[in-house]
Amino acid sequence: MVKRFFLSEHNIMVVIMLNAIAIFLLYFPNLENNQFLLLLDHFFLLVFVVEAGVKIHANKWKYYIANRWNQFDFTIVMLSLPSLMESFMAVPNTSLLLVLRLFRLIRLVRFIRFVPHITQIMAGLARALKSSVFILLALIFFNFMLALLTCHLFRNLAPEYFGNPMLSAYTIFQLFTLEGWNEIPQLISERAGNGIIEGFTRFYFVSVVLFGGIFGLSIANAIFVDEMTIDNTRTLEDKIDRLQQQIGELQESLNQSKNGKL
Repeated sequence: MVKRFFLSEHNIMVVIMLNAIAIFLLYFPNLENNQFLLLLDHFFLLVFVVEAGVKIHANKWKYYIANRWNQFDFTIVMLSLPSLMESFMAVPNTSLLLVLRLFRLIRLVRFIRFVPHITQIMAGLARALKSSVFILLALIFFNFMLALLTCHLFRNLAPEYFGNPMLSAYTIFQLFTLEGWNEIPQLISERAGNGIIEGFTRFYFVSVVLFGGIFGLSIANAIFVDEMTIDNTRTLEDKIDRLQQQIGELQESLNQSKNGKL
């Protein structure tokens, strides 16, 4: 019965979820030293240790460690073990133990194993990333060039946004996402106090948003989505090809029947 419990993926996923909830609660300031939650967290860690032991005993170490998911789980559990020291001794600085506790939340990644058609999704994601590399590099280069130009033009008027190239690059990317696209040029226009500069500023930032945010990100998104859904497109194309072939064979058969009657 116990062995069956620990070998069930669904049972372990429930335990991982409960442990995640306990860790979530421990990060509230008024609950971070709650003894019940700390003991519950240590209990879940012991459950994971027992789970690893049961799986090793059932599958033998050689076959257990050959599975990549088991390697992942075993590493996370081993890295989390030092947090058990809280139960046996006073730890002056628990920040490292809190980080080690967070490692266990990474096990939530195991939920992707239950996603339908996960293999096809991951393959599509890999294709999409590969196809998007060029457009992403182009956007990075465009951001870099705009960051230098904008820093040169507006660093004196808006040093909090364009005071140096790194800060300018972050602000330009922020504008690509349409965040602050009207507030920033409005602030620069008010500080400039010159009609010509105000007009140029608005035209400049509209161009940044248009070419970087709307056109650039839209193209990147279109390429990414197209590669992610290409499997479905190919499936439909194959079905259409088979249907056309069947229609052609049927028409040929009908023509032969007519010719035979004549």
